[in-house]
Amino acid sequence: MLVSQYDQILVVVSFIVAILASYTALNMAGRVSTSTGSSAWVWLTGGSVAMGIGIWAMHFIGMLAMDISMHLRYDPLLTALSMIIAIASSLFALWLVSGTELTMHRLFPGAFVMGMGIVAMHYTGMAALQITPAIMWDKTWVAISVIIALLASFAALWLTFRLRYEAAQVALMRFGAAILMGFAIAGMHYSGMMAAQFPHDDPMDHHGVNGNWLAVLVSVVAFSILGITLLVSMLDARLQARTSLLASSLAAANRELAQLALHDTLTRLPNRVLLEDRLDQAINKARREGNFFALMFMDLDGFKTVNDAYGHDVGDKLLVTVSERLKQQLKGQYTLARMGGDEFVLLTEVNAPDEAATLAGSLVRVIDKPFNIDPYDIMVTLSVGIALYPHDGKNERELMFNADAAMYHTKHMGRNGYHFFQPSMNSLAQTQLQLMNDLWLATERKEFRLVYQPKFQAPAGPIIGFEALLRWQHPQRGLLAPDAFLPLAEKTGLIVPLGNWVIDEACRQLSEWRAQGNTNWSVAVNLSTLQFEQPSLVQTIMDSLSKHDIPAETLILEVTETTAMTNPDESVRVLTQLTDAGVQASIDDFGTGYSSLLYLKRLPACELKIDRAFVRELGSDTDDATIVSAIVALAKTLNLKIVAEGVETTEQQTFLTDLGCNTLQDYLLGKPVSADVISAQGNGLCVQQGPQ
Repeated sequence: MLVSQYDQILVVVSFIVAILASYTALNMAGRVSTSTGSSAWVWLTGGSVAMGIGIWAMHFIGMLAMDISMHLRYDPLLTALSMIIAIASSLFALWLVSGTELTMHRLFPGAFVMGMGIVAMHYTGMAALQITPAIMWDKTWVAISVIIALLASFAALWLTFRLRYEAAQVALMRFGAAILMGFAIAGMHYSGMMAAQFPHDDPMDHHGVNGNWLAVLVSVVAFSILGITLLVSMLDARLQARTSLLASSLAAANRELAQLALHDTLTRLPNRVLLEDRLDQAINKARREGNFFALMFMDLDGFKTVNDAYGHDVGDKLLVTVSERLKQQLKGQYTLARMGGDEFVLLTEVNAPDEAATLAGSLVRVIDKPFNIDPYDIMVTLSVGIALYPHDGKNERELMFNADAAMYHTKHMGRNGYHFFQPSMNSLAQTQLQLMNDLWLATERKEFRLVYQPKFQAPAGPIIGFEALLRWQHPQRGLLAPDAFLPLAEKTGLIVPLGNWVIDEACRQLSEWRAQGNTNWSVAVNLSTLQFEQPSLVQTIMDSLSKHDIPAETLILEVTETTAMTNPDESVRVLTQLTDAGVQASIDDFGTGYSSLLYLKRLPACELKIDRAFVRELGSDTDDATIVSAIVALAKTLNLKIVAEGVETTEQQTFLTDLGCNTLQDYLLGKPVSADVISAQGNGLCVQQGPQ
């Protein structure tokens, strides 16, 4: 007879098991495809066992769902064999779809092997039924079940291969594909059951396990195995996703750190570290191949003026634009690096010195054009020094040193050009290097001195204070003026501790003069731009005033106009903090820089200081006279005192006094002298005293 009655609950359970087994197959294919080595084999083996048991359990539950009035017994060997066939078929399917490609030449044979494996599993399981007489088979339904198995296998392999990888859309498609595959597998089973013709109901002893309890047991075991497998797979996928995210984040962080460590943060050009590595590689390559290359040291002419006049923000934008212009002229193998400030170095392969000269000339010309840094049109030029390997140096240090020497030679020869290194250039470079080394030792050796230029109440006295001027008593070169060493101090950053020493020493000396009875004197100290930008400036000044017990109003801080306008808001904040404490502020070199009257009136200054450049050519009918008159009028409007420096003639003295200048200073009235001379002569200082 044909089986026509089934336990509906077990039929539903068999379909659910089939769908769950299909979803497990799709999920395991993804785990195998994204794993390597032993991990891939673990997923392949475990997935095959879980999937095979799931498919086998579906068929077994389907057979137990038959509602027939006879007792059934199963051959344990054939039943076990049917399970092994299911696991082997699953193993083959997962192995097939885990490859990098699934062509039709692999898909059709694979679908045939897998389909026949499912057929073999089903009919081996049916053969395990111990029924006498034996089951009769309807060949038509057998053929239909085989066709369904083959088609289901083809669809299952194709879908599993396509849906191996995790994604939000793929997960939804995978669930739909599992339902389709589950129905196909169940359809094959129940088609095969339609082909089975069981004998008529004959009484038969049954000594095995109750069929209903056996169905429950198989269902629970199947669900447990498939559920645990899916849970482990999902947890591993989640862990792998987090691990992958962490790995990608660490990789991105490492790339960013490498970028920061090897590149300039402003221009994104290679920095000194990366340049040295590239230079070392270039030297090794040139030695092997017997060729040569050029190393060009480049420095912008006039960049400091731009920074002082327009501020660091404009200066930074200029450096970025300069680097872009330079790169536009470069081709082939090269490394353009920024060494810091306005210094660039180019490492490039050349075939002849003429080629290096042509390239250097093009770089000079491209920079010698206006830069539009909104709202300004800015002009700077380029000085280039060229060293060739191996003629001008056998190692990195020699090449860098000699290229730098050639660049300084270009600057001394008028700037805005290039020069190849010549041995004679080394003397100047070595002189600068030696002076820089001596500068670092000068503080420890206490070689710095302060001299004091008296400031007279107009027109000729009395003395109301002094301006502290820095000198360096060099052991070999004698007394050096600031112009000889302050640029080096600014370049090395030594200007900050040196400036702090000047403040402290000036306060100490003023305290000594006050102890001698000169309580009406003040002392003025110049602040450099770099020193003015230090966060600790206010505390440094207040500590010196407290240490030497002098009134804050006796200390005058001279800040140049360009320094004050570099960051106007910050300048207002710092000077306000100082003046609130009683310290006086003076705007030095007024009229020589770029300023804004809006900010000028906000600066808490007590005086303006007219630069000596205007006083030098002073006459009643000159342009300088007009400028000085305007500055004096502006200062009076802002209720500021006026200090004029550079007074060297009686005509200048008279003119400035008549205009209304409050204080005069320079050689006509008193030259810079040492503190000892001032202590000895006091208010007797006058024009007759020579330089000390």
